[in-house]
Amino acid sequence: MSTSDPAGELEEEREPAFDSFAHPIERELARVFDEHGIRWLYEPHTFVLERASDGSVREAFTPDFFLPELGLYVECTVMRQSLTNRKRRKALKARARRGVTVEILFRRDFERLARRWRLPALAQALRPGPPEGGV
Repeated sequence: MSTSDPAGELEEEREPAFDSFAHPIERELARVFDEHGIRWLYEPHTFVLERASDGSVREAFTPDFFLPELGLYVECTVMRQSLTNRKRRKALKARARRGVTVEILFRRDFERLARRWRLPALAQALRPGPPEGGV
């Protein structure tokens, strides 16, 4: 599938792959979406935020999920709060330049969600384990 983009600022849309999540928390959030009948796409769009003078991509942003029925992107991060500035900045840039809505879910959001709705698999995905990527 691909998305037309006359300005050339949206990279090609990709088919979601359920087995290729960057972090266990993403897999568990996808399961929560499935259990609640929320349609989702995993990393379907890459937004070009800055280009170099030669036209090459200098900065881009690929949110973790797109919820098409809500027109909402979701970015997941379980890194320490003090390290999340880069993701916040990219989400703000995507909103300002592309008009997209990106909701960032932080570790504390996942902890609250797991506790409030009694989601042990979501809580388990937050626990340290072998490194699986920098989410």
